[in-house]
Amino acid sequence: MGGTIEAALWGFVSGSALLLGALVGYGVRVPRWGVASVMAFGAGVLVSAVSFELMAEAYDQGGLPPAAIGAAAGAAAYTAGNVLLARRGARHRKRSGYVREQPSEPQVAGSGMALALGALLDGVPESAVIGVSLLDGGSVSMVTVVAVFISNLPEGLSSSAGMRRAGRGKGYVFGVWGAIAAASTVSAVLGYTVVGGLPDGVVAAVTAVAAGAILAMIADTMIPEAVERAHLAIGLILVGGFLVSFALSNA
Repeated sequence: MGGTIEAALWGFVSGSALLLGALVGYGVRVPRWGVASVMAFGAGVLVSAVSFELMAEAYDQGGLPPAAIGAAAGAAAYTAGNVLLARRGARHRKRSGYVREQPSEPQVAGSGMALALGALLDGVPESAVIGVSLLDGGSVSMVTVVAVFISNLPEGLSSSAGMRRAGRGKGYVFGVWGAIAAASTVSAVLGYTVVGGLPDGVVAAVTAVAAGAILAMIADTMIPEAVERAHLAIGLILVGGFLVSFALSNA
């Protein structure tokens, strides 16, 4: 029971960053170059965490085949889900600079639900690996929690800023991100309770699936947002995020 409660706690902590980012993005007019900078930093943090935490753990537990196959499957599953959601109006759900391309409910029926499902698609793999990390030694991987928290901030910020410009109300914006924050808590618990009873090779594959999905999400949402509003320091900021996460992994 203690492990389940801990998984729920850390899942909630990481998911709460979505609400915090949404609050800032909706209530404060953050310059787009600022959104791009935060997005680049978060992308760097996640790339490092995926490389040195998730994929390394998957490889140590199951070897190369489960790690490689799992990562490829995760990326393929994310991409397939993203393609389906894009057709329902959720292509740029985390982008602040493409409001004209993001239809509203009157334009595309069900686009609001697609946005919510898209946010769920992005958030579940990140939270699940927090629960899985508790299986190794009984303590959560703080690097993973910090990486997910930092990456969730710009995601919530960018998406809510775009939704506000598209005319969506506070109830809609915070309803979506509140639901995803709750789903993050549930995902972390399921990562701990469901995956915990599986063989090491399966745990390795599940971890790699989450890693592949997260990498695909970074390439599809975070890096394009940063590049679109890029300034001369954007690459340096991304490397800064990478080094912060790398330092935490080796602390």
